[in-house]
Amino acid sequence: MTDAAPGASPGEPRYGWVVVWACFACLAIVFGAAYSFAAFFESFAREFEAQRADVSVVFGLSGLTYFLLGAGAGVLGDRFGPRAVSVAGMLCIAGGLFAASFAQSLHALYVAYGFGIGVGVALVYTPSIGAVQPWFSRRRGLASGIASAGIGAGTLVIPLVASFAIAAWGWRDAMRAIALLSLALGLAAALLLRRRPAAAGLDAAATGVSLSQAMRTSRFWWLYLSIAVSSVAMFTPFAHVTPSARDLGIAESQAVGLVGVIGIGSLVGRFVISALADRLGRLLTLIVLQLAMAAAYIVWQLAAGYAALFAFALLFGLAYGGIVALLPAIATDLFGHRAVSGIIGTLYSGAAFGNLLGPVGAGAAFDRFGSYAAVQWTCIAICALAAYAAARVAGGAPIGVTVPGR
Repeated sequence: MTDAAPGASPGEPRYGWVVVWACFACLAIVFGAAYSFAAFFESFAREFEAQRADVSVVFGLSGLTYFLLGAGAGVLGDRFGPRAVSVAGMLCIAGGLFAASFAQSLHALYVAYGFGIGVGVALVYTPSIGAVQPWFSRRRGLASGIASAGIGAGTLVIPLVASFAIAAWGWRDAMRAIALLSLALGLAAALLLRRRPAAAGLDAAATGVSLSQAMRTSRFWWLYLSIAVSSVAMFTPFAHVTPSARDLGIAESQAVGLVGVIGIGSLVGRFVISALADRLGRLLTLIVLQLAMAAAYIVWQLAAGYAALFAFALLFGLAYGGIVALLPAIATDLFGHRAVSGIIGTLYSGAAFGNLLGPVGAGAAFDRFGSYAAVQWTCIAICALAAYAAARVAGGAPIGVTVPGR
């Protein structure tokens, strides 16, 4: 009896697909909880009589935290395994949500939601997505795409659930309900995670370079730059597309639903584009997606109604989902399995300040100018710069790790 799944490539054990779907569920829970911020945005603004920039700090702090701590969480995952670290992350997610439901000030919300959610996402994301990569070689892009599609699924479902729960119970009880849901489903999924024995150094397949060796290459830093600059554009819509829709007089359910539309586009991007990238080349596909995200911002800038905002959200989600799905596979292509979680986490630390500056800067620009036009044109330029940096990765000198799909 073979250990490989039917149709799998040699060296791709069947349990790898269990890890893929466990990672999918973990990411759906943690990012669904984080991106449910869109549903709570208006409640926070009313409850604490705050401007958009001030409320946006809540979302920005959570992203800043999980991207900054991602490197450390990845190292912990490499050392202790993804299961233990992700279980701790799920406890932080539930605890952060539950504590935030009792917040009596915006500053208390910054600590509970911003830092609580941020620490939880960090402890789940890089260890779980890093656990997927060593199980696959030929179909790494597809496996990574399916796993990271959990982000899109969570983005699609949980903000809408939160919106209905807020309408029925109020924002505090709604947040407590999401905390309990995250705890139950999240722990069940995290317990299924397992790293491949090769990734633990038990056979010769654990090839690649260390984190310090990767950081001494120009390819690492061009990829880091691409992630860092694009993050400003990648996270702004999650906080501001819903308020933007409200400004146009769009109904609340449709406005919040735009985050779900991003989730739909993201799901398609992760499943379809990541599979195509295995054939077309993952770095080339990354460049195209960065430019597609710039095109999406042009659509948003021209939007005058729901149909155009729907088109923006779908195209943006497609590009965003494909980019996020490809990055872990590209990192493994370039640097191998040896320290994959630590390398992915360190690369994603580049997104930390963009995740904070994008939403908060957009809120400040709106508060000052009364529109998002300056934000939209800035993000178009940023996406073009990210595409250039990705092109420099593609043109860099090889570092001795040869992986299919490169």
